[in-house]
Amino acid sequence: MIMAALFVLGCFLQTVQGARADADALAWTPASPFRDELRDLGVAALIRDDAEATALASTDFGNVTVAPAAAVLYPSCPADIAALLRASCARSSPFPVSARGRGHSVRGQAAATDGVVVDMPSLGRLGGGSTASRLSVSVEGQYIDAGGEQLWVDVLHAALAHGLTPRSWTDYLHLTVGGTLSNAGISGQAFRHGPQISNVQELDVITGLGEIVTCSKEKHADLFDAVLGGLGQFGVITRARIPLIQAPARARWVRLFYTGAAPLTGDQERLIGVDLGTAVSGLMDYVEGSVVLADQGQVGSWRSSFFSEADAARIAALAEEAGGVLYCLEGALYYGGAALAGESDVDKRLEVLLRELRYARGFAFVQDVSYAGFLDRVRDGELKLRAAGLWDVPHPWLNLFLPRSRVLDFAAGVFHGILRRDGGTGPMGPVLVYPMNRDRWDGNTSAVFPEEEEVFYTVGILRSAVSEGDLGRLEEQNEEILRFCEEAGIPCVQYLPYYAGQAGWEKKHFGPAKWARFVERKRKYDPKAILSRGQRIFTSPLA
Repeated sequence: MIMAALFVLGCFLQTVQGARADADALAWTPASPFRDELRDLGVAALIRDDAEATALASTDFGNVTVAPAAAVLYPSCPADIAALLRASCARSSPFPVSARGRGHSVRGQAAATDGVVVDMPSLGRLGGGSTASRLSVSVEGQYIDAGGEQLWVDVLHAALAHGLTPRSWTDYLHLTVGGTLSNAGISGQAFRHGPQISNVQELDVITGLGEIVTCSKEKHADLFDAVLGGLGQFGVITRARIPLIQAPARARWVRLFYTGAAPLTGDQERLIGVDLGTAVSGLMDYVEGSVVLADQGQVGSWRSSFFSEADAARIAALAEEAGGVLYCLEGALYYGGAALAGESDVDKRLEVLLRELRYARGFAFVQDVSYAGFLDRVRDGELKLRAAGLWDVPHPWLNLFLPRSRVLDFAAGVFHGILRRDGGTGPMGPVLVYPMNRDRWDGNTSAVFPEEEEVFYTVGILRSAVSEGDLGRLEEQNEEILRFCEEAGIPCVQYLPYYAGQAGWEKKHFGPAKWARFVERKRKYDPKAILSRGQRIFTSPLA
């Protein structure tokens, strides 16, 4: 396997070197507007505009939209991206440029219609190095420098090789560093450590003006804050310095089932209230939750599963008894490694949790797994869906942030109402619900989150359209959920947001004050609105 991989990589590098030697070997279409400008800048040989390359760059994981790119840049180093952006800036009509990691957007956010998509994984790999050369751990400094194109799963293993780990994660580790930092990066550890954007020391960024800037809270702080959670609007992240801590070795993985939303959310809030002083405060290192609908099936449980067939049958029966809706508290207790207590301590912590929490007795499930195995648990579900042909389907996802005071109203109207209206067939995908502490979020970044209350919830309705007609129905259901929130007066903010045009972004997402700051930063770092037009925030140069 290793030799085969090296052979494929060698062939790929030879192909790229050959393309550098002869730019005309690429199949440029006569309508391509970029050829002469990019040839002068020395990156024309790294551009492809053939049908195969542009088709891949015109779709994403969502499989909901197609935004045809004119060309794809395969950069060998950050300077290639900077040259591309300067070429766009120099034109009277700048062409759009978007950075694409692994294409996990769901609404074409990383697309560049009639423009150039930057294939971020090419960084380093085409410079004669390897993917690993874009990951560098400083044991003494307790940080890792990671290329913006690197996957979090590779960041994890590079850090673990030194007994270290980042503090904050996403649930799915096969996402890029630059991609999650452009949004927020959340998971069950955000209640304690904040999102990933609150756990960054330094960035290398290429602005929309083609300038390469190293920034941090101490240096070019406005750009640093703008880019974090900035939806790709202000610059392309080519390197991030992530702080590290001592890594645990093991995780006690816990799943507890509840027959109502109130006991679930009450327990979740006790668990994340690390300063509340209750019997369970801070006992879990990872706190999430999900909604389980009767007859949810394989697509509904793809994130992870460790239930026997008998246990699954009991859970399904409990869901029916509860009116078709159950709630699951999912969490983990870390132990082992150089800095944490051992197994006897985690046994005591678990004993307290199982005694104090208000789950349905007899429905507690526990596994002991490696720390890395727990963090990468979603990958197993992905592989199962791929094998069943259920992965590459449309994903009309809806992700929301809700204030704590309205989460039960939302649960009644959506989980027990809208999602159950189709005869109890389930939402065809996992539904997540868990709280976070507002004080772990930095209000200076571009990320938007509820600021009225100390605790807010994230709800992820992660559906898959697996049959004909599903996509339209699920899209309509998403709109119904948003209308329900508006009519019920439930203030909500979209995470991984999508709006059809600028008016929606200004009024529904940012609000007047945050919008004004966002526009000011855009005018400063990307005044010609070259970057990430697929977000539909800015589609033409600013006045």
